[in-house]
Amino acid sequence: MPRASVGVIFAARAQFRTLALSHSYSVMSDTLAAANIGEDPGSPGAVGEGKQAWEARAVAPALAKHPERREAFASTSGVPVDRLYTPEDVASLDYARDLGYPGEYPFTRGIQPTMYRGRFWTMRQYAGFGTAEETNTRFKLLLEAGQTGLSTAFDLPTQMGYDSDASMAAGEVGRVGVAIDSLADMRTLLDGIPLDKVSTSMTINATAAILLAFYIAVADERGIPRNKISGTIQNDILKEYIARGTYVYPVEPSLRLITDIFAFCDAEVPRWNTISISGYHIREAGATAAQEIAFTFADGLEYVRRALAAGLDVNRFAPRLSFFFASHNDLFEEVAKFRAARRLWARLMRERFGAGDDAAKLRFHTQTGGVTLQAQQPLNNVVRVTVQALAAVLGGTQSLHTNGYDEALSLPTAQAATLALRTQQVLAHESGAADTVDPLAGSYFVESLTTAVEEKAREYLEKIEEMGGAAEAIAFMQEEIHRAAYEHQLAVERGDKGVVGVNRFQAAEEEPVELAQPDFTALEASQKAQLAEVRRTRDAAAVQARLDAIRTAARGTDNLMPHIVDAVKAMATLGEISDALREVWGTYRPA
Repeated sequence: MPRASVGVIFAARAQFRTLALSHSYSVMSDTLAAANIGEDPGSPGAVGEGKQAWEARAVAPALAKHPERREAFASTSGVPVDRLYTPEDVASLDYARDLGYPGEYPFTRGIQPTMYRGRFWTMRQYAGFGTAEETNTRFKLLLEAGQTGLSTAFDLPTQMGYDSDASMAAGEVGRVGVAIDSLADMRTLLDGIPLDKVSTSMTINATAAILLAFYIAVADERGIPRNKISGTIQNDILKEYIARGTYVYPVEPSLRLITDIFAFCDAEVPRWNTISISGYHIREAGATAAQEIAFTFADGLEYVRRALAAGLDVNRFAPRLSFFFASHNDLFEEVAKFRAARRLWARLMRERFGAGDDAAKLRFHTQTGGVTLQAQQPLNNVVRVTVQALAAVLGGTQSLHTNGYDEALSLPTAQAATLALRTQQVLAHESGAADTVDPLAGSYFVESLTTAVEEKAREYLEKIEEMGGAAEAIAFMQEEIHRAAYEHQLAVERGDKGVVGVNRFQAAEEEPVELAQPDFTALEASQKAQLAEVRRTRDAAAVQARLDAIRTAARGTDNLMPHIVDAVKAMATLGEISDALREVWGTYRPA
């Protein structure tokens, strides 16, 4: 047979097979559609009828043989989790109104059009312990390992406005973060770090203005223009009153200081994120996912109103607002939380303040849940952190810190910190999770959960607004967090909430974990000696003049930031500047 004829016959046979298979699949599809979702596949009612038939036909016999693990399932926010989700659960969802496209209002699917296809999230590992020199060494280790941004933890005296030689600082110097007393310490902390190339986040609140001034002073000394440095100060004092406790001054002057920072940075340091409105610490205190969003946004709305009252333009300062969330173990609720948060914040900013799109974008950093780390079987924490980091990536975070597996026991070792960073790098380069934008969009479950979390958060916000806003609702939010934390702990103790290694799969004996702790006694003595040398060699009269200028500005309406920058350049210490403000404003005392 001629070759051409053979080819024609083979082609004909292939076409026949294609037509036959196409017809079979069509018949099969029609049969399945009729059996499962009724005659009209586009009708939610038909889907509901199909689901009911499935439950009678398949679920009931299965339950008779093997009951489900619990009578009812729910997320941490109390959202009931159904056995199965179908199109009926998202029937009211309008794509343009509720989802939209990435980079466009309401930003449910992400704040950038291409998200991680263009650039991965910033891998910003939290570091800070002991002295500025030790922390600088850890910074450089992390940068060499591929980290793309710095995140700094400060010790409690620094956070509370005390120098290392103050009586209140005894026994706490360098223990939960780095001790920074003066510009000399900040020079050491940032030695060899290219401030015009690496962004730096600083977890600091009551004394944020002073730490920012130290950072600016170092940049000025190096000749780096202020408009070239970038980073973030947490500067979220309301959540300190609500959940964390490192407050210094009363509420009103603290909020005045925050708006001074907003105005100063808008004019002088335009690439600096002037506040990181933090749900993280609210969640760590025991809040649910929905409470985390609601209470964070209540604080955010309060800051926006204060900035507007100070005469700032929402479309100028709001794009520099950033947020900070936790990521916990409930994978799908966490993804839904991040998506709901973006949509809710965009809607609030547009509805209440007429903000433009750029001012309505929710930009946020995520840290995996410190409170979820367990001292028992600490290597299990590697898995917890991976799940939490995946949730943050699937939820569209802008930057991410992953906790070290040993942080329930101590400051993270270099090995644990490097492994935590490698976890992010594997997710970025090997998992495929970053290859498409908002990969869980369209999931009946995730979309339904996103809407439910948003609705619960709105309910809380409405209650807080009725009370007069976040500044007036501190006690209410504290009570809600305490209740949620108590209920969670009871669930763990009853065994209703499983925690591997704690109330499930315990080990009779555990291998000890090697922990490297600094000699804190020697560290504190060294820090005090360095501080004494700063005081000995500076111009005392110049320092006193700068502190007097700060007191005068605090009594009046001048922006405090230029005076604080002048003071740190004259080598005034953090404790001295804080004391000057205490003299004028007093201190906060909980009711």
